[in-house]
Amino acid sequence: MPLPGVVEEIRQRSLGRINRYPDMRGWELVERLAALDGVEPENVVLGCGSSEVITQLVSLVAGPGDEIVYPWRSFEAYPIIVAGAGATSVQVPNRPDGSHDIDGIIGALNEHTRLVILNNPNNPTATSLSDADARRVMEAVPSDVLVLFDEAYFQFNTDPDASVALDLFREYPNIVVAHTFSKAYGLAGLRVGYAVAPADVIEGMRKVSLPFAVSDVAQRAALASLDVSQELEGRVKLIIGERDRVVAALRSQGWQFAEPYANFFWLPLGESTDAAAAAFVEAGLSVRVFGGEGIRITIGEPEANDMVIEVCRQLKERGL
Repeated sequence: MPLPGVVEEIRQRSLGRINRYPDMRGWELVERLAALDGVEPENVVLGCGSSEVITQLVSLVAGPGDEIVYPWRSFEAYPIIVAGAGATSVQVPNRPDGSHDIDGIIGALNEHTRLVILNNPNNPTATSLSDADARRVMEAVPSDVLVLFDEAYFQFNTDPDASVALDLFREYPNIVVAHTFSKAYGLAGLRVGYAVAPADVIEGMRKVSLPFAVSDVAQRAALASLDVSQELEGRVKLIIGERDRVVAALRSQGWQFAEPYANFFWLPLGESTDAAAAAFVEAGLSVRVFGGEGIRITIGEPEANDMVIEVCRQLKERGL
């Protein structure tokens, strides 16, 4: 759900303007985000969700014959976006716990590499990328090859050793950071995300962006969301608390999985995935199923989380 006051802001300031094109650059929001992140407005570009921001970047840097390296399994849009640019995906399998294989990512680099993507926390496995591992990648990647840190769920990352991409951005010349208002802010349906990058990269991304992609409603909702940062912090703390409660309950049942650092967790079920998914569906729960691999379960309302705990208990009793 949107944060308190955001819907009213839309009613008051946007509904009377829906017959007009939005500010294509989204300058008011860009300036606000730049100030928030401690960068210049020339370092920020908006997109129709972070997916479109990533599409801008891939379209800018890669084409036929070029390679883009990223962990797998990870965000499902990566291979679609790369294929759309005519480039080649180089998918580096995750480690058994679902985290990035840093040695594998570094080993996949070659003269055809145009972009490396790191997802922190990783979707769908909810694992965290450490600062040390992020720096290993940055030291290995040539300075003329960009590294994208996709941090769609960073507000939920409680790992004390986690990489903070904006900190690295101030140290390395080839970093792009993707953030979104879809997750913690609850604006997924309005489609607004943004990237922080070197000014020349931002200029290039703007040239390949969709004109007027971020609506006035989306821009106004994002600005209103930034005005209620305390409410955001409260929401995030509640979700993290529920995440910890669910994880503790499942571990007491005997489940073993990596510590989650997003607003979801990952059950690596392998060949039992489809059977387990059927149990969740039967209970009226919607989960993200990856056949033969596992299930991503989002932390929801306490009542829904209680149902998740009960379904998992039943699955354990069945020997999964």
